[in-house]
Amino acid sequence: MNLETKKKLYSKLIEEAKKIVNKEIREATLSILLEPKITFTSAEAKISIYESPAAPRKHHAYPGGLIEHTWAVLTIAKSLIEIFEKTYGVKVYRDLVIASAILHDIFKFYQYEKDPITGGYRPRSDWYLSHEFAIIAELSKRGAPETLIRCLAEMHGSVPASMIESEIARFADSVDAKFIGKLQDIVWNACKDVELLTNGKFIAQKLYPKILMTKTIFELAKIFYDKGRDELTKYILKFAEEGL
Repeated sequence: MNLETKKKLYSKLIEEAKKIVNKEIREATLSILLEPKITFTSAEAKISIYESPAAPRKHHAYPGGLIEHTWAVLTIAKSLIEIFEKTYGVKVYRDLVIASAILHDIFKFYQYEKDPITGGYRPRSDWYLSHEFAIIAELSKRGAPETLIRCLAEMHGSVPASMIESEIARFADSVDAKFIGKLQDIVWNACKDVELLTNGKFIAQKLYPKILMTKTIFELAKIFYDKGRDELTKYILKFAEEGL
């Protein structure tokens, strides 16, 4: 992971938040971005927001994955707004979608810790608060507007949807998570192949997080799509033999 690259991407999120027109929504979003810390209860993160994956296994399961996912969701959501407005003439409250896309997963880094067994990340056994509730509680404590809190609750499915903005943000989140998850499944299956081929010499659970750090998920998937599963397996096997 290039820490500076992730910090630059995080800075771009801040710049996007500064463009939010509604003063209350803008200030609430920037408040969290500039101080991404849970203050409504005593809690300390075990990893930084810059190194955090979006999930330990499902999608963006590599250092910096959380910030990449957030940026992708924001970008997809902005594109959806433009498409729906131009195609269907619908009026979307853009500020609400952008703020929700930026904030929806921001406290996920509190949920994870380094996994000393696999070298990747794992859910904390001492953590008791899911990220979707953490952001709602923190925004409430900081006096964020109710519409933003409601939109985030709807985006995560905590309450029924009552606005198109939460649906757009939720769909953008789903598109990125599912697509990257599909690519990661390809890599995971190749890691399992290596485990079977070597009769367990290289364990997939240990190999998987390490291989995700050698190339981007798209570069790994390109090996599969261009040359097939066997070639991806060979690449991972070679990495294992040389690097582990």
